[in-house]
Amino acid sequence: MYRSHNCGELNASHIDKEVTLAGWVQKSRDKGFMNWVDLRDRYGITQLIFDESRTDKAVFELAKTLGREFVIQVKGTVIEREAKNKNIPTGEIEILVSELNILNAAITPPFTIEDETDGGEDIRMKYRYLDIRRNPVKNSLLFRHKVAMEVRKYLSDLDFCEVETPYLIKSTPEGARDFVVPSRMNEGQFYALPQSPQTFKQLLMVGGMDKYFQIVKCFRDEDLRADRQPEFTQIDCEMAFVEQEDILNVFEGLTRHLLKEIKGIEVDKFPRITYDYAMKTYGNDKPDIRFGMEFGELNTVAQHKDFGVFNSAELVVAIAAPGCASYTRKEIDALIDWVKRPQIGASGMVYVKCEEDGTYKSSVDKFYDQEDLANWAKVTGAKAGDMIFVLSGPADKTRTQLSALRMELATRLGLRNPDEFAPLWVVDFPLLELDEESGRWHAMHHPFTSPKPEDMELLATNPEKVRANAYDMVLNGNEIGGGSIRIHDKNTQQLMFKYLGFTEEEARNQFGFLMDAFLFGAPPHGGLAFGLDRLVAILGGQETIRDFIAFPKNNSGRDVMIDAPSVIDDSQLNELHIKLNLS
Repeated sequence: MYRSHNCGELNASHIDKEVTLAGWVQKSRDKGFMNWVDLRDRYGITQLIFDESRTDKAVFELAKTLGREFVIQVKGTVIEREAKNKNIPTGEIEILVSELNILNAAITPPFTIEDETDGGEDIRMKYRYLDIRRNPVKNSLLFRHKVAMEVRKYLSDLDFCEVETPYLIKSTPEGARDFVVPSRMNEGQFYALPQSPQTFKQLLMVGGMDKYFQIVKCFRDEDLRADRQPEFTQIDCEMAFVEQEDILNVFEGLTRHLLKEIKGIEVDKFPRITYDYAMKTYGNDKPDIRFGMEFGELNTVAQHKDFGVFNSAELVVAIAAPGCASYTRKEIDALIDWVKRPQIGASGMVYVKCEEDGTYKSSVDKFYDQEDLANWAKVTGAKAGDMIFVLSGPADKTRTQLSALRMELATRLGLRNPDEFAPLWVVDFPLLELDEESGRWHAMHHPFTSPKPEDMELLATNPEKVRANAYDMVLNGNEIGGGSIRIHDKNTQQLMFKYLGFTEEEARNQFGFLMDAFLFGAPPHGGLAFGLDRLVAILGGQETIRDFIAFPKNNSGRDVMIDAPSVIDDSQLNELHIKLNLS
């Protein structure tokens, strides 16, 4: 037995008890006649003491050779600690060591294994197995485990069945690029790694499984950012004989359960807004509603004067930033420069200070009088002490720009409290969106999303007006889950493929297996998938998902720890009948 207890469980009730511990040396303090060592494992830290007057001489001298991250085993007696540490559970005791066994020596690590480390992100990614020893990363992984277990418990209690689906599948067009895997046994042919188990969970519904879930890896070959990885994890769910309301109720319940069990927070029924309302009011389809600053459209109150910039714009829209009337000209100019950055793309910005005395001071004073500016304040809900920021231009582009400004201001003003949670549903998405380059319609969600039954006739005449039977769950400005009621009959699915530009042959080649399944009695069904990585990060109060993934990739999609992807041997390429063309 390597240990009788872990390094986080001993306390004053164990005094005088003989114990065996094992772990890593966190640090040591050698005072000559006495040596203290902090021993660490996953559960905590216990202080060891080697006393020249009470410890065997050989053990005492061996203790002096210990370095950081040595793996050791000790036996000894729990004694009361003279200088108690109230910051850790084991702070009242220490172990007077009688036996010391070095299980494995360690070279000096490239960064300190502390909560606040001296290691940069690149070096910590290279030595991720060392980074995991640090409390912030270790605790994030334990937190992820806790969330996953609560998900499994909640869904299992509702009779959902966890079913595994294949990782080696057929390449199908689902939006992002597939990762492809060559088949040695089928020359010139390739598997794809699943972007999601979409078609398989629908087939499980055809198979009568009724309620399915899976915590599953998905793969998408797309550009990366802080909250995106090439391989990510979904809580994937599907239900048969359901309508949209059934699904919203179940997964609203799951989210409420997680907030209560993980964060101790009770949330009432989630607000529901339409996609059109979200875009018009917040400029995006995943609004953060922890704070206000809703959009106010100013066309009717700003396009009647001689200010050509507004008069020629498709949209003039503004937000009122609370308490910002005190901003200096330097601070305002910095914000104007911020919206002009290429990432935002605005050509400029108009501002109005709502003074405490009820007057207004604006960068366009010579075009608009106090009554005009008061109308702007009324539309945006601005109060004394607030600042109105106005953008103008093409409607969609301007809303996107103002949405980015809204989020930036909220961050600067401290309105995005990570300990506050504001979930909502966004519903009634467009079924299709037009790709301007190709001129083709694309499914906003995926090709299996059902149109609203009442909008079916519009497919032939006004496809842009057809609403999808789809829904997203949004939490604190992040889409954490999305789904839809699926198409479950062959004729409607064929019609959908037609409007997406598939020929009958292409549809048959890509999705014939699903269309055939529909001929054998497919039930009405629908589902939803949560992004587990993102959900866990938000619940954990973080912006990025990397620390909640044991071995993440960097922004180039590389695992710098194992140096992947990498070149493979010519013999492997020959076996796969692959010839590289890297010119």
